[in-house]
Amino acid sequence: MNSKYINWRFLFRVFVVLFSSLLQTYVIQAFIQPSSLLSSGFTGVSLLLNSLTNGFVNTSIAILLLNIPTAILCYKEISPKFTILSCLQFGATSFFLSVCHFSPIFQDIMLNLAFGGFLYGISVVLALKADASTGGTDFIALYYSNKLNKSLWQYVFIFNTIILTIFGMTKGWKFAGYSIIFQFISTKTIETFHHRYDRLTLQVTTSHPEEVLKLYTSHYRHGVSCLDGYGGYSHKPFTVLTTVVSSYEVKEIIQLMKQADPKIIVNIFKTEDFVGGFYRKPME
Repeated sequence: MNSKYINWRFLFRVFVVLFSSLLQTYVIQAFIQPSSLLSSGFTGVSLLLNSLTNGFVNTSIAILLLNIPTAILCYKEISPKFTILSCLQFGATSFFLSVCHFSPIFQDIMLNLAFGGFLYGISVVLALKADASTGGTDFIALYYSNKLNKSLWQYVFIFNTIILTIFGMTKGWKFAGYSIIFQFISTKTIETFHHRYDRLTLQVTTSHPEEVLKLYTSHYRHGVSCLDGYGGYSHKPFTVLTTVVSSYEVKEIIQLMKQADPKIIVNIFKTEDFVGGFYRKPME
């Protein structure tokens, strides 16, 4: 791949990560803090420590102190580039929280938790789309998701709920309850827009199976099955290729196959479960 393209792609990822940090900072200052809510992950733990110590523990410093050890542990296990971009994300969030001052839009707590929860989830999705994360529990969730080939965001929600229980015991159950709703909205937003661990089955009908197979197997490592048949109307022979791929690969795979056979017919349906070896491209 062209090195110039790779450099521009990496710079774009850096821009997306920084925008994710700025959006996260905006949500914290404009929605979370004015309503006495608590965000997710280690950022939420940092806000909780700041609240419990009446401001003695600085939120920005706590974010760094909590995230850096986890980043060091995950550096080799996940991906160096992923870890570096994630460090940029939570480092920038720490910085933006110190220098930015966003004013709240709504005075109503329900509007704050609804819009804030959605936008906070979007800030996490942006980081994930750039092959990064917001650090902390995201590191842990992605580490085990890569190991198990399934999404673990529901377990992140459980961890956040435990933190919110501590918050409720110290600051009141009303705002803890609101914060749980906030967490639920942000978690559902992430699950809605981030599909790295979804798998789809492609059923490809082609009259040029050898050309399509050669091109496909030279770029991807997924298994593929071939069945010969003929058209019900034309009675012309064709081959049906069946393969299971990750959802984020689908568009590129179809474009690639069309290079070998522009007239391919592709049927796409969701794979609920998959038993056996499944190759997942590692994070860069």
